[in-house]
Amino acid sequence: MRSLEVAPAPPAIRICEVSQTYHGGESAIQALDRVSLDVAVGEFVCLLGASGCGKSTLLNLIVGLYQVTSGAIDVGDRRVALVFQEPALFPWQTVRQNVEMGMRFRGVPARERRSRALELLRLVHLDAFAERRPHELSGGMRQRVAIARALAQEADILLMDEPFGALDAMTRDVLHDELEAIWGRTGMTVLFVTHNVREAVRLGDRVVLLSSRPGRVVAEFPIDLPRPRHAESVKVAEAAAGITDRLREEVRRHGR
Repeated sequence: MRSLEVAPAPPAIRICEVSQTYHGGESAIQALDRVSLDVAVGEFVCLLGASGCGKSTLLNLIVGLYQVTSGAIDVGDRRVALVFQEPALFPWQTVRQNVEMGMRFRGVPARERRSRALELLRLVHLDAFAERRPHELSGGMRQRVAIARALAQEADILLMDEPFGALDAMTRDVLHDELEAIWGRTGMTVLFVTHNVREAVRLGDRVVLLSSRPGRVVAEFPIDLPRPRHAESVKVAEAAAGITDRLREEVRRHGR
């Protein structure tokens, strides 16, 4: 009897030959050039590259903030949330109200919104600060609120645009642990943009390197190190060193 072959699950994110050009007056800037990338359901992929290589542009296209110039992006019917480098919280609202914002727009009843917001704040260890205003929190705490707000959208895909870039090393390390724990608990697909090679190796199942502008996928590095990882561990440092050499080549090529 012939065994039935099981078709592989479609990717959570499929990016196919995507190019993006911005037009300003008589000039045009090509940010991306024929980028193709699949991200599996539940995978944690880090996008790495020099400044201006189109990493943020790609996230904005996936979430639908811009229209693709050419090519196609497919996330199926999955809900997508985006976390920026700056938390962008509403200063006149409490922490809880900030987390509730997306649910309010979706028409979720007030009692359910409050319960869910408090649940998410517990997840990021901020339930004791639910009624505080953003200015009363540290930078790392505000970024946790932004993550909780993104999770409140019931997202299947979480896009993160250098969310920890402005934080000190110790706070960043703590948030790495918390993000990894949330990812493991929720099973979300994460696409994480960074320019920090060790951060990419610390977090990612796979690191994808983009060329300097226009951005193209020039290399992919599977990260097979066991979790949990630490940014200062020898194995993370060794993996990061190889990727850094390749990134340096790209920066030099662009400089010429």
